[in-house]
This record gives sequence, structure tokens and C-alpha cells, in this order.
Amino acid sequence: MGFDVKPKFVTFDMNGTLIKFSVNDAMREVLGDRLPAEVADEYLRICKAYRIDECTGAYQPFHRIVARSMERASRKVGLEFREDEARAVYETVPTWGPYPGVTEALNRLAEEVPLVIVTNSDTAHAERLAENLKAPFEVVISAEEMGVYKPRLRAFEYMLDKLGVTPDEIVHVSASPMYDHRPAAIMGIENKVYMDRGFEHDEHWLGYERITDIADLPVLFGLPRP
Repeated sequence: MGFDVKPKFVTFDMNGTLIKFSVNDAMREVLGDRLPAEVADEYLRICKAYRIDECTGAYQPFHRIVARSMERASRKVGLEFREDEARAVYETVPTWGPYPGVTEALNRLAEEVPLVIVTNSDTAHAERLAENLKAPFEVVISAEEMGVYKPRLRAFEYMLDKLGVTPDEIVHVSASPMYDHRPAAIMGIENKVYMDRGFEHDEHWLGYERITDIADLPVLFGLPRP
């Protein structure tokens, strides 16, 4: 288990991998009693599916991704959609913080190899969230900068071009096979780490190292566990 060759960069998905992705909590809080208990789980499930769908079309700002997915989910379950509620959900994003242990693991790893973020956040939120991680990143690449969202292959092409590397010169870390590891594998990125947060199924055939504790990430690069 681990990587034999030191990469030029370790690239990270951010929301859901490093940052605790709390959009469901935000929607429950903002919608409040307007989201009946009997439809809440279904609403949140299909809202996630619609976010993915919205990300695969022409680029639109992330606040529109949030709004369009909430609008479509509301229609599906028979709720009234309110634009101001979608904006309120979007505006909670930069307040999100890291999962336990993330800041420590990133700082340990940064002593050995440069760290990069490639995120579906827009630029302003990406910068704020990266600051919340309290770790050194060489580059933060936002969807707004790329003009596309993951899982679009263009996102990974952009990342490789911006960093000036070939697919075998990076290790990509993500909690999402759907958004990250599938397109990364297609792009020829063989060295991948699945940070299993429990919200997606393990797709081991994609050829990644799977960890369930972020403290194990530096160990994959030969660093002793603290």
C-alpha cells in the first residue's frame, strides 16, 4: 500500500473530501418547516442528482447550480421553490470547515509534496474554504476558472495543463468516485486515493488506494503515522 514515486503534486477535491460538505444540513435549516419530514429524504436525494446533472451541462455559476437543483427537486416533490432560500443555502458554503484531522494531515503531507485543490466551488468560495483548511496550497483551481465542473473531463485536462504535468506525475485524492475518480481514470491518472466518507459506493475497479482515516494519507507517501 502506498506510492513508490514521489509525485510533482497531490491534487485534492475539496468539498466532501477535505471540507465537510453540509449542503443537506443547510437546506434543512433554510427550508425549515416548509420541508415536510415525509418528503425530506427524497428531496435531498434528488437534489443531489440534479446538482450532478446541472454540473454536466454548459457552465453556470455555482449559485445557479444550487438554485436550479433546488427548483427541480421542489417541483418533483410538490414544494414551492423560493429563489431567496436557494441564495441563503449558497451563502452558507464559505462557513463550512474541515473534517477532523484534515488540517494536520495536509500540513504533514505538504512538507513532502506540493498540494493543489481542484474544486467545483466558484473562485471566491474556493479561496475562503481553502483558508478554512489552514494548510499550504500551491494552487487553488475553481470551477469558475476552469469554465466547467467535474465530472467533465475538461476539468481534469485544465488541471493537468495548468500544473504542467502528465497524468503519471500527480496523485489525486477525492471522496467521490462519481465526480473525480471515474474521470481521473479516463484521463490516465493511475495514482488515486479514495477518501471513503461513506456517502458513495466503493468502485475499487477504478484502481485507487482506499482509506477511511485522513491520517493514513501521509502514510501512503512514506511518512510515519503520528
